[in-house]
Amino acid sequence: MPLKQPTNQKRLTNVAVVRLKKGGKRFEIACYPNKVSSWRSKVETDIDEVLQTKSVFMNVSKGEFAKTEELKKIFGTDNQEEICLEILAKGELQVTEKERHVQLESMFRDIATIVADKCVNPDTNRPYPVTMIEKAMRDLHFSVKPHKNSKQQALEVIRQLTEKEALKIQRAYMRLRLVIPAKEGHKVREKVKKLSTKVEEDEFEDDLEMVVLVDPGCYRELDELVREDTRGKGKIEVLSLKEIHEGEESL
Repeated sequence: MPLKQPTNQKRLTNVAVVRLKKGGKRFEIACYPNKVSSWRSKVETDIDEVLQTKSVFMNVSKGEFAKTEELKKIFGTDNQEEICLEILAKGELQVTEKERHVQLESMFRDIATIVADKCVNPDTNRPYPVTMIEKAMRDLHFSVKPHKNSKQQALEVIRQLTEKEALKIQRAYMRLRLVIPAKEGHKVREKVKKLSTKVEEDEFEDDLEMVVLVDPGCYRELDELVREDTRGKGKIEVLSLKEIHEGEESL
């Protein structure tokens, strides 16, 4: 006769394990491969697509469940889904050395790609190749942090590259078109000019129409300015996220 599997055990295959040490004990949850990072970066929002089972384990590979009394003592609740969410947020994803290396290399390239997309060489106003950004990051000895998202780390790379002058770099400009009703046109025009890096078009007929280049960091302030000073009647349109030179491909 085949042996019955103990009721406190459940074996899972093709699983990503997240582990949290708390109260001197080790707790684990079983997730689907590649879903943990998607959940943490808020790309995936359905917990059922992340957890293979809403159960807390002492050891996933052996299929050993955590005891209810221990969960209540250490987590202050025996609600398994709540505890799974805490482990998912605070725990460490268990990966092999090879998987970790592949993950970090992929993230390193993602960060370099974001930097290349957001910045330009100020001498040419053109973006750097991703490979050049990667080289500059290695020269800085930039270390990828797997628990932080790529966008946050890309902003840190831009800050370090600028401060240490490792590469001539500046944030790419946004090209915006503004349409302001004539009544508020003169007042808004001067404020827009102060926030703009460059004014490309400035026409005042029935309405004020302007095309300007601005630093992305000024966009929110400019948007609020147009909305408030025109009582919602003005329009602001993003034409491009980079200054595009003639002959280059538009974004």
